[in-house]
Amino acid sequence: MNNIEKLRNYMRKEKTDAFIIPSNDPHFSEYVANCWKCREWISGFTGSAATVAVTDKKAALWTDSRYFLQAEKQLEGSGIELKKAGLDETESITEWLHGNLDANAKIGIDEKLFSIVEYEDLHSQLLPLQLVPLSDPFAEIWENRPEMPKNKAFLLHKRFCGKTVRQKLNDIETALDDTKDAAYIISALDEIAWLFNLRGSDIDYNPTAIAYAIIDFPDIHLFIDREKISSADKKSLNANKVKLHEYSDFEVFPKYIDNKKTIIINSKKTSIYIYNILKKNNLKIKIENNTNGIISTLKAIKNKTEISGFRRAMIADGVALTKFFFWLKQNVGKKTLTELDVSAMLHKFRAKNKLFAGESFETIAAYAEHGAIVHYEPTEETNIKIKKQGFLLIDSGGQYLNGTTDITRTLHLGKPTAAEKKDYTLVLKGNLALSMAKFPKGTRGAQLDMLARQPLCSTGKNYRHGTGHGVGHFLNVHEGPQSIRMNENPVALEYGMITSNEPGIYITGKYGIRIENLILCKPYKTTAFGEFMQFEILSLAHIDTKALDTKLLTKDEINMLNKYHETVYKKLSPHLNKQEKKWLKNKTRKI
Repeated sequence: MNNIEKLRNYMRKEKTDAFIIPSNDPHFSEYVANCWKCREWISGFTGSAATVAVTDKKAALWTDSRYFLQAEKQLEGSGIELKKAGLDETESITEWLHGNLDANAKIGIDEKLFSIVEYEDLHSQLLPLQLVPLSDPFAEIWENRPEMPKNKAFLLHKRFCGKTVRQKLNDIETALDDTKDAAYIISALDEIAWLFNLRGSDIDYNPTAIAYAIIDFPDIHLFIDREKISSADKKSLNANKVKLHEYSDFEVFPKYIDNKKTIIINSKKTSIYIYNILKKNNLKIKIENNTNGIISTLKAIKNKTEISGFRRAMIADGVALTKFFFWLKQNVGKKTLTELDVSAMLHKFRAKNKLFAGESFETIAAYAEHGAIVHYEPTEETNIKIKKQGFLLIDSGGQYLNGTTDITRTLHLGKPTAAEKKDYTLVLKGNLALSMAKFPKGTRGAQLDMLARQPLCSTGKNYRHGTGHGVGHFLNVHEGPQSIRMNENPVALEYGMITSNEPGIYITGKYGIRIENLILCKPYKTTAFGEFMQFEILSLAHIDTKALDTKLLTKDEINMLNKYHETVYKKLSPHLNKQEKKWLKNKTRKI
């Protein structure tokens, strides 16, 4: 019996007519541990983003353009139909279910894998179909299911994070309107990691440990596999008045909360499972309806120690990148190199740093036409050889104990055409325009986004992804609440926020170009007209000038690029050997 039939038998037992399986875990992490790869288990599709819907007779999987080719291959013969999300002709999951079910049908979901927002949206779109929350059906039907991760976790020293657990709890206590009357349930792993200065390796690329937390002043509860925590770290947590419980104890979490208090939860980061338990216990609920929650906001504004750590991490990362680019120059065209080869070599250069703790996401090494696939990830099936011609786009990042990096450079390995030079220069102009922005305090990312797009838009070109996302401190490389994108986000940029700046252009079947740095929001000046902000570029790696058409650059843009390259050489050259230093000097020369 295949996995879909096992699910259908479960559906019959539970008297449901369909089932929806997302790619979530109970903490709504960007990446999920193997034990929660339920969608992968049911479908055989290994991509990171997809949703499966199953009825008694049909099954379909929705995924985005990154995975169309991969999904076609992996779904072949499975009985699951591929639905190409994002295309005008593709019906949505709810449309498909309406078309394949009777009006009184019941649709099952795992209540731990849907947030409150996701559940309410789905519920409203499926009416009059009924949505039935069920408790982890995969525990019953998934034989030999992987165990929960048991990787060790550790507490990050104050010299890296800048604040103790007690100081952060004090900040939250100040931010909450009335701590005497409110308790806070935290599901998001990066928020828990930040609050307790806790780091782990339970999730790929995100240095987090699987846990829940409850703040119910004066009581603080952390639900985690206690075997993951060393005796010394347990003592440290106890000294900060943190009560440790087993992760499984969260199943009865209401008994740890004062039932007279209002319970604060975030609608995007809390499962419908938790919400339903609160309702069953008649507890008062206050819902944060946006990503601008208390911890999310505090975490996004980096303190002086964290910012200093970021700067040191950027030097380490820039040295690794420079050594890698020098190696690439020495070897491309002389020996066989593939996309996976260069990904592996870049990892080796980063891993030489003693504070390196892994990659912050899977390296995107996209050569030639693969560069046109936004967020392409090379696999054994797609891996191609790199020649001494065309563009190579490398988007990568590292996790260091003192900071997280995310940087994209696009190199031309041959002789660029006029069209390639124009596109490359337009992307750089957008990156520089955002980097040089001066703006009033209170400005939102959506108000700045067009600076990065304008050079491309002036020629009738654009890119579909956002321009910038927040970045965690030795935490998730993608974090909120701020963003720089066309979609409106009510969160204003604040001093201490670190955000990416990554405009790009993607020419299907030919190439992709993206240039990305991380930028720090900091004060500019205060005048009679108010307080103004600016950005500091944190990332340190040369920007390839081979494909630049300098005639398209303004004097200010040329000065900005020259000044940046001067900084890159000054910060990185002391850590390079004689050959590397000479090569970087040439790469950062004034244009």
